[in-house]
Amino acid sequence: MTFDLETILVFCIGALAYSALLPRIWRGWALLIGSVLAVYWLQPALRLPFADYALPTATITLTIAIWWFTRKPADETQQATIREDAITLGLVTVIMIGIAATRWVDLDFELTSRPPNPFHVTLTLIGVGAAVIGTSLGLRGIGQKRQITGVILLIVGAFIILKTESLATEAARFWREETGRNAALASPADLAWLGYSYVAFRLIHTLRDRQTGRLPVLSLREFVTYVIFFPSITAGPIDRAERFVKDYRALPEKLGLDPARITEGLTRIGVGIFKKFIIADTLAQGASLDMATATQADSTVGLWLLLYGYALRLFFDFSGYSDIAIGVAILFGIKLPENFNRPYLKTNITAFWQSWHITLSNWVRFYVFTPLSRFLLTRKPKPSPTLVVLSSQMSTMIVIGLWHGVTVNFLIWGIWHGVGLFIHKQWSDRTRAWFRGLNDKPAQKRAWSIVGWFITFQFVVLGWVWFALPDFDQSLDVFRGLMGGL
Repeated sequence: MTFDLETILVFCIGALAYSALLPRIWRGWALLIGSVLAVYWLQPALRLPFADYALPTATITLTIAIWWFTRKPADETQQATIREDAITLGLVTVIMIGIAATRWVDLDFELTSRPPNPFHVTLTLIGVGAAVIGTSLGLRGIGQKRQITGVILLIVGAFIILKTESLATEAARFWREETGRNAALASPADLAWLGYSYVAFRLIHTLRDRQTGRLPVLSLREFVTYVIFFPSITAGPIDRAERFVKDYRALPEKLGLDPARITEGLTRIGVGIFKKFIIADTLAQGASLDMATATQADSTVGLWLLLYGYALRLFFDFSGYSDIAIGVAILFGIKLPENFNRPYLKTNITAFWQSWHITLSNWVRFYVFTPLSRFLLTRKPKPSPTLVVLSSQMSTMIVIGLWHGVTVNFLIWGIWHGVGLFIHKQWSDRTRAWFRGLNDKPAQKRAWSIVGWFITFQFVVLGWVWFALPDFDQSLDVFRGLMGGL
């Protein structure tokens, strides 16, 4: 789910009120409270009983539990936040129980559909808290690093269940059976967990950085706000904790109604709205490739136009949302990282992936490609550098593909780009001196840049066939059609 125009308007009005009326010392607390409430508000309504209350609550509870596992209790800086941490925990708990208590109140505006009994919620939260503390104490002997490894595996396991259609259906069926609903109606849509993909990557980032000693000491308030920061929870960008916290701690120093910041934020939001709601949504009305238009195309040219339309739609939709998220965050005093840098104008596939969904690319490079490469290089007998590069690039792109969904088509899409990156790596290694020599031949260099852009763009666009269509056989039919087989 991404933001609709009403949600964007509410955020903009809230940001202006936040800047004009709120005392500076309360800004961090306001972002915490706003993010907690937004997790419930943005969560789509679900057919499973209590699901659109339970899943946001699980997001917040999981985030608090991960903070517990990543904190440094012996550190003086961590000890200095104990009072603030207790207040944060109490405040967030009161909000979660308070939202559950709305089941007894008839309100015109609801953050969630009918929630469970707040008494049951309270008991559950107490039980979960006791289990987390008890597990942490019970596993103290194995060390924090091993504890963190186990937690990472649990997060990945939940991710696999949610992203695998058959497993998600079984989980939904179990939920339906336990609540007396028709199990035959179970589907993955029953478990549309708001932002879990992005939350999982942020949590894995903090867990892994604690293992390696790179994660700074964070208070519970800072940690929770970072993980569920409302502008970026649904579709990124994937910020880093140390960068986010730097802005978060500087909020009291920022001007309230700063004209420069407000102008920048609103301009960014306006650009994003134009990209997403004007260009992308127009292309979505039959002018881009999908299951329906793929079967309706009656010519090779028409099929290519639909594929180009999908490529543009995907870019303007995703980059438009990123602009909106970055703009909203700017209004609240947080500068999220950039996510796109004219990717379709790049002259090779490596540069494309350094410019497309930049924060995701950086994440997998840092937490998949680099660790895997180092691991392979320490094996005996030592594998060849070519095999290391191939294995690392393929694994990295497969992770990106399956992150979107555990399906055959997303797997193939990941392999498609892994092969492309490997081929480009081999080509660039063998032609680096020759290409450097083109600096003295500007006309030839320009010509080769144009050729590189054309090949890269066509390669990326063809790869979108696997991304746009969920069915393997239909994807093959589209490829045949693109090659004149209609």
